[in-house]
Amino acid sequence: MANPNIVSVTTIYGTTTHYMPTGTSAVVLLPNAASSGKVYKINDIIACNIDGTNAVNASVSIYTNGAVAQGSAPSGGTDYPIASTVSVPANGVVNIIEKVSALYLQEANSIAIKSSAGSKLVFTVSYEDIS
Repeated sequence: MANPNIVSVTTIYGTTTHYMPTGTSAVVLLPNAASSGKVYKINDIIACNIDGTNAVNASVSIYTNGAVAQGSAPSGGTDYPIASTVSVPANGVVNIIEKVSALYLQEANSIAIKSSAGSKLVFTVSYEDIS
């Protein structure tokens, strides 16, 4: 597992992806596979509650050595919370990470999300795919 040198990059792609967990267990929002040769600069993670009546709790973590496909349960590694049980109001949005507090997701790591109610939160991540 290397940490790519971002001084000598050849490509930077702006990317956005979304995922709505259907259950209440942690699932991967964004994986960065081992030996991908990439680092992802995470600019924003947003949790949007589509429930018009109830607040829903959102949690976001980085899993080390747990890069598996989006929507899969994180496998292996250690869970490092970024946000834990943050209340997202009915029909509301919470910015978990904003560009001013960006972070880097290295190879073989993933960002996992968790919702206190299935099919109620849509998570969006905006990032730079750097290689």
